[in-house]
Amino acid sequence: GGGGGADIINDEDLFDDGPVDGAMQALSLGSKKKKKKKEAPKPEQEAKEEAKKEEKQAEKKKEKSYEILEEMKGEDLVGLEYKPLFDFFASQREKNGAFRVVADDYVLDGNGVGIVHQAPAFGEDDYRVCLENGIIKRGEELVCPVDDNGIYTAEVGEDLAGKHVKGKGADSADSIICRKLKAAGRLVLKEEYDHEYPFCWRSDTPLIYRAVPSWFVNVPKIKEQLVANNSREKTVWVPENVQTGRFHNWLVDARDWAVSRNRYWGTPIPVWQSEDGKEIKVIGSIEELAKASGVDAKTITDIHRDKIDHITIPDPRGEGYPPMKRTTEVFDCWFESGSMPYGQLHYPFENKESFEAKFPADFIAEGLDQTRGWFYTLMVISTALFGQPAFKNLIVNGLVLAADGKKMSKRLKNYPDPRKIINDYGADALRLYLINSPVVRAQEFRFKKEGVKGVVKEVFLPWYHAMRFFLENARRYEMVSGKKFEKRDNIYTEATNQMDKWILLRLNELVRFFRKEMKAYHLYTVIPELMRFIEDLTNKYVKYNRDRMKGTDGNLDEALCSLQALFQVLNTMCCLMAPFTPFLVEYMYGKLKVANGADAEDSVHFLMIPEEKSFDKEGDAKIADFCISALVSVVDNGRVVRTNSSGNISGRTPLRKMLIVHSDQKFLDAAKDLQTYIKDQINVKEIELSTDLKKYAHFKVIPDRRKLGKRLGRKQSACHKALCALNMDQIQKFRAEGKIEVEGETVTLDEVELKVEMNPKIKTKEFVGQSDGDVLVILDFTMDDDLLTEGKARDITQNVQGLRKAAKLNPTDKVEVYYKIEDHKDEKLKLTDVVAKSGDVFKQRLRTELVAYDKMAKDANKIKEETFTLGKSKITIALVTPKK
Repeated sequence: GGGGGADIINDEDLFDDGPVDGAMQALSLGSKKKKKKKEAPKPEQEAKEEAKKEEKQAEKKKEKSYEILEEMKGEDLVGLEYKPLFDFFASQREKNGAFRVVADDYVLDGNGVGIVHQAPAFGEDDYRVCLENGIIKRGEELVCPVDDNGIYTAEVGEDLAGKHVKGKGADSADSIICRKLKAAGRLVLKEEYDHEYPFCWRSDTPLIYRAVPSWFVNVPKIKEQLVANNSREKTVWVPENVQTGRFHNWLVDARDWAVSRNRYWGTPIPVWQSEDGKEIKVIGSIEELAKASGVDAKTITDIHRDKIDHITIPDPRGEGYPPMKRTTEVFDCWFESGSMPYGQLHYPFENKESFEAKFPADFIAEGLDQTRGWFYTLMVISTALFGQPAFKNLIVNGLVLAADGKKMSKRLKNYPDPRKIINDYGADALRLYLINSPVVRAQEFRFKKEGVKGVVKEVFLPWYHAMRFFLENARRYEMVSGKKFEKRDNIYTEATNQMDKWILLRLNELVRFFRKEMKAYHLYTVIPELMRFIEDLTNKYVKYNRDRMKGTDGNLDEALCSLQALFQVLNTMCCLMAPFTPFLVEYMYGKLKVANGADAEDSVHFLMIPEEKSFDKEGDAKIADFCISALVSVVDNGRVVRTNSSGNISGRTPLRKMLIVHSDQKFLDAAKDLQTYIKDQINVKEIELSTDLKKYAHFKVIPDRRKLGKRLGRKQSACHKALCALNMDQIQKFRAEGKIEVEGETVTLDEVELKVEMNPKIKTKEFVGQSDGDVLVILDFTMDDDLLTEGKARDITQNVQGLRKAAKLNPTDKVEVYYKIEDHKDEKLKLTDVVAKSGDVFKQRLRTELVAYDKMAKDANKIKEETFTLGKSKITIALVTPKK
């Protein structure tokens, strides 16, 4: 340790990019750019380069002018003294025991020669090793022959003095050192090689680390208290592993904290000291400085360097000593950030009661990189001052990276313009995208603007359309009933419709879950659950109740119940989503506010988070979820059958019968209770239920060869055959018990795929089924005139609705509908007959009659007219403004 200047500066191990007890200063040196990685050479080039390397190695062997006398392990050398390459600091041998071999496990034999010079002023490991081996002592001046500008000092001789440590060319420091070594017969090998090296992220110039005199906080003195304050009883971190892992380990190994920096701008360290450093006075306030210096306190209005550095304090030893001056350093900015809880309130000079009422903070949030930054400085300062943490809860955010996985960089511009993201998709979409990502679990996350767009498309638009649908149909209800729509909180207890009950129970469960998880600061569980609820609301509740809320069947009481349930959900969701999408919910709440009554708050952000309601019994939500799951399963399978097997039969043409087959009677009971929705969604007239799987279903066991092979080895083949040969009774038992024994081995359901199909013996072109592995749904596609007539009537209704939309009419706008038909002679089902037989269908779905075209008044105001082709026939439809 403590070798010559050349060894200190040129050793690759000195350029570590970690701090040395906080006292190592990074210097940006010269203008050298970081070397770019070479492109991968082609095979021919590789061969040539390899040949050249072999030639060089052969030449080096010939040039060897030394003889191997003995081989030994590194430990055999420990304790031996050696002659330094340069004698610039020869006095360090007697003074501190320098120039002897020591050992440490950070030096590896995989890189270099396994021997590294130690320069304690230029590397973290160097400093630690020399300190542990008594070569240097804590607090004493270090050997440091490099000044603040990266220039060698006169301590290393006139040849090197004034040279830049990272200079280039024949007259550079490196070149001079090599020449001096060669002249002394000490140069064994000189060569260039690429290796990792730290560069300044601002200027892209090479760095060295250099120790500088610093002011320290004696953190080891309070280390045990720091560790105690980091317990789960004192502070709760999300995620917990950062607290118990990385942060705990950092506290256990806590070292002195260097709090000073050699800059001009910053918070001046309030320490005045004598020229000889023997007298020190720490100032705690402007009043104390004025009293100690004799300066009028009123003249001290700014405590930055340019306003106080001229102020001196008399040396307490008497007039024979020069006055004490403020030390030139300023505080490390991390010391200032750690003082934030006190500095923001000017404590203890002002706001004492306010501070004590709010300290420690309920929660803070910052990035994972602050584990050794802000989180640490907050903990150290609060522990030193008050013996407790500065915060009760802490959310650790992960790092947001560019789409390519690299750190976002202003220089590289590898990220989209955030202003454009906000202008295109909104701040709420950006916020929700980020807090529904791995970032809230302290994990890295690759930012993609497509993800923000996805939030708008998949969450905001369906949610917004649900609100708009409510507003349209609430207005429709008011027009038809003549009554004003106002919220009814008793809908929770008075709802009788199964889907109303389900969505309100889901909402209450959501509120309960929200309050519990938000209290624990678990954003990563709350946001996905909120988004799942919005999906359930839009894709299940609203979708299945559209006609009911429109009052299509004329039942206004049912329409009102459904609208009341939807309003409660939308209103509550505005409150729950307010912390995450503040702008969108403020807009939505403004639209919904009229139904909240005259006492409604002006802003959703004035409302408290809803409390859970006590209308439900334990288990009600699970029962409701089971019923709706049964409904969705039946409908999904029914839609697959209609899509894949309907042939030329339109989805608007009703079917005569659906058969639902399931082994669980509870499932069938749920389907029976919700059959109105099933009929509506699949467009079927009748529903039959059956538990007779033997008659209608065919089970097929498909073994998972990979899983079975890994577990059973050679027996896998025999088990595979046995599983495929199981009969219906055996499969039913396997399905019920979750396991079965074959060939002396127990096989579980997760090791096979259990496929349920319609029994091929009863399957026909008109009788077709579909199963998702749980329920079997069979549809009868046999047609008759009544079904075809109703299908054509629905086609006409659809055309009228499309024409209304094309005319940009509101759902509440009243119009008269006129028609004329051109029936094709070959068309079996005449449109004239369809219209004549379907008056009730048109009244129900259009709330008006279809009137013959020739009955239209000559002065009628046509809004829009269009001719549609249905089959081979044509129908012309005209929308006319009603006369007052």
